[in-house]
Amino acid sequence: MSHLVTGVGLAVPGALHPTELTTRTASGAEPVDPAARIGRKGLRYLDQVTRLALCAARDALNAAGLMTGDARLTTTGGAPAVAAELLVPAESVAVVVSSNFGNLDSVCEIATTIAADGGTRLLSPVYAPRLSSNVTASEIAIRFGLRGPNLMVCNGPTSGLDALHWAMVLLSGGRARHVLVVGAEPANDVVRRLTGHEHPFDGAAALVLETPAAAAERGVPVLAGLGGYVRTGGLTSCVSALGGAPRAWFAPRHTAADVLAGVPRHDLEDRWGPASGALGVLQCAAAVGHFASGGQGPVHAVAGTDADDAVAGLVLTAPGGAVAGDGVDHA
Repeated sequence: MSHLVTGVGLAVPGALHPTELTTRTASGAEPVDPAARIGRKGLRYLDQVTRLALCAARDALNAAGLMTGDARLTTTGGAPAVAAELLVPAESVAVVVSSNFGNLDSVCEIATTIAADGGTRLLSPVYAPRLSSNVTASEIAIRFGLRGPNLMVCNGPTSGLDALHWAMVLLSGGRARHVLVVGAEPANDVVRRLTGHEHPFDGAAALVLETPAAAAERGVPVLAGLGGYVRTGGLTSCVSALGGAPRAWFAPRHTAADVLAGVPRHDLEDRWGPASGALGVLQCAAAVGHFASGGQGPVHAVAGTDADDAVAGLVLTAPGGAVAGDGVDHA
């Protein structure tokens, strides 16, 4: 069964629209200010990655027509801000979030405090939720009232595409009619030290996925189609398994020139920094931008290299086009 993208949201420094993901860069761009986007209230004790994810999630839900209102927990100009209103049953919307380094800075901070003090005396209970890697997915569900299945994926370089795979599983299995998928990573000193990258990706991308029947029932525009997903042990085998003749592809960083030679290639990590668990979702958001600019499909998104434990790939098609690939899950 094919699945559709009906909403996109970005919290990316320097990019406001999916079309800009392949034309602009993070160089010189101001960091995203979550408080300016969604209000300060409720953000104080959250990790930066969760704040970024909330921004992208809010915009994707609104863009897909699943929710109206600003979803702020604050006031604007002395008057209450417009409350968020979910337009579909809360149980019908699932959340799947991908992030590998999301709360790592909080874990390191708390571990350092315990080591220095010899105990937990100096720790406030309000920091406890930040020790769980699923805090971002949980906060999104709480803030927007989404009561469907809730998953957090922390699966290395392929994590973003894996998250989209699990979103499609939830749709195919009837566990949800709509799935909000978010990929987010923070840029902080802990991530820089661990990865050795001076300028890692600092942002979030969100997509709303649903079945053709659900989208048709609501009468919403389709932004892209999702086809076959594969997961293999190497880059060449993954690209081969995706099949077809892509009109463009989103490649892992530093991919050799002879892989899909002649096919227009986009390396988003060269533009936005190493994106880890956010990469696959960011690639698919950029594919939506490709189609919005008149680009044709199919388009392949690939994450992971031969140096990693796996490589994942996903086929995307233009709105209204037949979903390419055999539709078989090769995970």
